[in-house]
Amino acid sequence: MDLITTMAGWEFLIRYFHYLAGVAWIGMLWYFNLVQTPFFGSELGGQAKSAMTRGLVPVALWWFRWGAMFTFLTGWTIVLMKLHAGIGLTDGYMTRILTGGLMGTFMWANVWFIIWPAQQVVIANAETVAGGGEANPDAAAAGGRAGMASRTNTLLSIPMLFFMATASHWPGFNNGTNDAIYWLITGAIILGCEAQALIGPGAATQKPLTTVSGTIHAGLALTAVLYIVGAALN
Repeated sequence: MDLITTMAGWEFLIRYFHYLAGVAWIGMLWYFNLVQTPFFGSELGGQAKSAMTRGLVPVALWWFRWGAMFTFLTGWTIVLMKLHAGIGLTDGYMTRILTGGLMGTFMWANVWFIIWPAQQVVIANAETVAGGGEANPDAAAAGGRAGMASRTNTLLSIPMLFFMATASHWPGFNNGTNDAIYWLITGAIILGCEAQALIGPGAATQKPLTTVSGTIHAGLALTAVLYIVGAALN
């Protein structure tokens, strides 16, 4: 009964649902970027793209966006519970968890305000064309915008998971002693990455995100850079 009668039990439950939602969200994110998009670029995938866009993609996007929503809500609930328990914003735990939380929040916003609206245009266009109607000339641009925002999320997901893990499991890393300088540098780096989703496809800075391997390497490089910043200001 401690699970529902104590604050520690409720915190565990919320964290558990945070994990469940996060697995659904990031799992779908990686499926879209590591599996589906490369498949659509193949000969067989091109033939199946219309049917998959009308049938499979809407279902996958449902789990994708609601996984993002519940990960976002439970994550910030955990932060509020930690603050209520007396862990201050300058505590190393908060520095680490909020670094991951900042990236996660941008990723959530990209899902709901860029990827999902753009994909609705793409899906509607596929339905129209399949029914014998004329193609929407804006569909290709919408698909490109959704794709770049999704690649940006894949990029950010790699360091985001790193900082979420360090929050509770690596207390010696980034103890929050230089938060002002840390957030100035780290915030600028993360905002620079988020800009790739906001400006849409075509910018020279987005070249690493045009391939799966480039996105993974860029994500690992970003993790290393943020780790170095955190370690240097420890």
